[in-house]
This record gives sequence, structure tokens and C-alpha cells, in this order.
Amino acid sequence: MTPVTYLDYQATTPLAPEALAAMLPWLETQHANPHSPHREGRAAKAAVEVARDRVAALMPVGGRVAFTSGATEALNWAIRGTGGGIVTIATEHAAVLDTVAAEARRGRAVTILPVGHDGLVDLDAARAAIGPGTGLVAAMLVNNEIGVIQSVAALADFAHAAGALMLCDAVQGYGRVPIPDTCDIVAVSAHKLHGPKGVGALWLRDGVSPEPLLYGGDQEGGRSGTLSPALCAGFGVAAALMIERRDADAAHVARLFALAVAGLPGWQVNGSIDARYRGNVNVRHEGLDVNRLMSDLRDVAFSAGSACASGSGRSSHVLRAIGLSEAEARSSIRLGFGRYTEETALVAAIDRIARAAAAITA
Repeated sequence: MTPVTYLDYQATTPLAPEALAAMLPWLETQHANPHSPHREGRAAKAAVEVARDRVAALMPVGGRVAFTSGATEALNWAIRGTGGGIVTIATEHAAVLDTVAAEARRGRAVTILPVGHDGLVDLDAARAAIGPGTGLVAAMLVNNEIGVIQSVAALADFAHAAGALMLCDAVQGYGRVPIPDTCDIVAVSAHKLHGPKGVGALWLRDGVSPEPLLYGGDQEGGRSGTLSPALCAGFGVAAALMIERRDADAAHVARLFALAVAGLPGWQVNGSIDARYRGNVNVRHEGLDVNRLMSDLRDVAFSAGSACASGSGRSSHVLRAIGLSEAEARSSIRLGFGRYTEETALVAAIDRIARAAAAITA
């Protein structure tokens, strides 16, 4: 079988070998429930607490980390567990927008802020929208489709001036882009930073306690359910590696970004070039049939948008929100890379994408 060049890091990242090694004992020989009082249970709990501290090390100072099944649960908990009106942005992940829509059907006031062609929200418009009655402002730190870094710190200031809480979806930015210290709630996911799937976390500032989403044993102080020491341990090691490898990862990603853009002359980058995490290249080519491109390049894994919306038949709501036409949105692809992407493999894949696209649009 032909090896696949993986360029879909926004959908999920390869599991770090160190994270796998940390997980294996809890899958093979150490099976105790971390909420049990006996010796084996206490050992499992200790592993969970080590992981919790490691995840917290990349969060704002203070507060607490509650483990969840992933960022979708964390975001649902944060949004549904708070009150007052909601202000969010048109380019947010479906886990935010769909939950906000459900809250609107229950009677909560909702404002969806538009973005400019660069993918950034207008801060004057945001300040005007975040006022009396607002209880929660929700914004993604790094957009999962176009990689744009949103002005979360400014939005947090507006939220606090209105007496509201600031929720940051840091799934794509955690460990890569600093999370503003003024956030009140932060959602993250392990599998976006070389950890395992099936575990995430919600960081809560001291004094912030959303109403429970899940009821039961209240194991996480507002979140019920037995934790997996294996998943938590893998998450913790992955988070620690994000600190240890931060500078090397950033330099590697910046180099790959430059090579990718240089290898696609004539393509248009979607969203801001400057306010952008460099591990994301979302580009479009006029007249490109993306489905045909994917069919022609089955051994290159890339995306036409969010993995969560694939198969829906809809073009990207993010690309439409930045002003692209339906045709432009459907002629766009997303390339994501990072720590384990080899430079030579990327250059070869980019060359093949460029040549295949040129043949399709000739």
C-alpha cells in the first residue's frame, strides 16, 4: 500500500509516542477505577492528578481543570451551564454555533457577530454588541478551518466590562498560541495536540461553576462520569510535550508554512496571513473541483473543510462567512501540518497538489 502523506492536522494529530507509552500500563495491567478508595484506586487517581496539573500548566494562572470526553462536551457544558445572553462569532465551530442555536430556541438572547474578509471580528462592533444582558461571550482562539487568530483578549475585556464571562475555544491554539489570562472558561481537546481521542478538558476560573450537563457521581465537580486514567495520562504527557517542544514545533511549522505557500503560486490564501497560526494553510484555486483533486491524490490526506461537517453536502460556513462565493468556497482546500510532518514529504505533496490542480483547471 502506498504511504499516505498526512496533511490534516486540524482534524486530528498523530499520537505522540510518549503519550502512548504513558497510556499503555493503564490499558494493560493497571485497571483500577480512579474514584475507588483502595490502594489501586488511589494510584489511578494520582496518575489522573499528575495529568491534570500538566494540562493546567498551559492554562491561565489559577482556576481548575475538569476532564471531559472532549471539547464538544466541554463547550456544551460551558454554554448550556451559564446564563444570560450569548455573543459569539459566525466562524465558530459547530459545537459552539449549534449549542448556541439550541439555547436560542430555549429563549436565550443570541448575537452572532460577522467577520471581515480576513476572518477577524470587528472590535468596535463587538464592543457595541456586548452590553447589558450579556452573560457569555464565546470565541475561538485559532479557527479550525482557516487558522486565523481571533482577538480573544479584547473580547474578554468587553465581556468583563458588561459583567459577562469569556469562553475561549482553545482547541486549535492550546500550546501553540498563548491563551489570554483574562479568559474565564477554556475548552481543549487532547487529540488536537498529539494526545488520545476521547478526552478533553474545561478550565474554569475560580468562582466559575457552570450548571452540570451530566448528572451522576459528580466526579469532576460539575461533571459526572468515571475517568479513564489511560486517556488522562496520555493527555497530560501530550500537554507537557507542547511546552517542551514549543519553540522547535513553532520553527518547524513556520518553515513548512513558507514552503507550502511558495509551492502553490497562483492560489489564494483564505483569511488573514498575519494573524494566523502557521500550521494551517487554507487556499483556493479558481475552477478547482476539490472532489476530483481528492480522488486523484488518494495518498495525500487533506481536507475541504472541517471534518465535523464532511459529508453534509454543505460548503464551509467559515469560508462563506469571510465573503467567499459558493464556488470559491467549494474550490478551497485546507492543509494542516505540524510536529511529525517531514519537510521532504510536504514539498512532494504540495508539488503533486499544484500539478493535479493545474491539470483539472486547464
